[in-house]
Amino acid sequence: MNNILVTGSNGQVGSELRELSKNYEHNFFFTDKESLDITNPHALTEFIELNNIEIIINSAAYTTVDKAEGEKDLADLVNHIAVKNLATISKDKNIKLIHISTDYVFDGKAHMPYKEEDTTNPIGVYGKTKLNGENAMVSINPLNSIIIRTSWVYSSFGANFVKTMLKLGKDRDELGVIFDQIGSPTYARDLAKTILDIFPKIINKKVEIYNYSNEGVLSWYDFAKEIMRMAKIDCKVNPIESKDYPTPVKRPHYSLLNKSKIKEKFGVSVPYYKDSLDECLKVLGERK
Repeated sequence: MNNILVTGSNGQVGSELRELSKNYEHNFFFTDKESLDITNPHALTEFIELNNIEIIINSAAYTTVDKAEGEKDLADLVNHIAVKNLATISKDKNIKLIHISTDYVFDGKAHMPYKEEDTTNPIGVYGKTKLNGENAMVSINPLNSIIIRTSWVYSSFGANFVKTMLKLGKDRDELGVIFDQIGSPTYARDLAKTILDIFPKIINKKVEIYNYSNEGVLSWYDFAKEIMRMAKIDCKVNPIESKDYPTPVKRPHYSLLNKSKIKEKFGVSVPYYKDSLDECLKVLGERK
């Protein structure tokens, strides 16, 4: 039995970790920015010493991609400095650290699924701050610690693409959804379960990076169509180009992640995206 600190416990992955924790015989400490300020190293040290924390799962992040352009310091504080703090104390106290990162560390110009060792080149503040967090953790190098990059996260908790499509699909007769951005969705519950299943097996002298998303290759347009089909919502989904839906920050056009490493190292079985979407819609009461 371990004492496990979960940061960002009100986010999508953190909320799923909380739901699944009842199935695991460990002592979990679920925190958010109000109950534990991970940007404050003194508060962090005090909490970890008081509760004898042995494992940290960092699901806290600044994830508002467009707003990050105007809130660079805040994004850097949460996505970089806080990770640096977690890595530093993890090394000092021999704590196992699992940190969640993103496909946004890449520029999306690839034509083959990204491997962990591929060259990073983030195209916005969000991606840059997440990469800075990764680099800080790798440089500090706490033992038995890993980074998991993921993409297109959704859940029955929080705001996300699936819930937005369900709402808009019921309110409108038709929608335009981008078809020229390709990737794989990640059901946060699948990622959370994977983390809880593999952390006892993590033994490494250098920080390792792993990719995780559900199986399948699709666009946001394809994803929206499947959501409407499964939920039996009568809303026409039209394909549009990224240029027809301008945002303050460009999104990677290609976000596929190669998951061979995590499968081979830990024997992870990755669900197909349609199966996971089906499960999420059932939780939401939307599977018709």
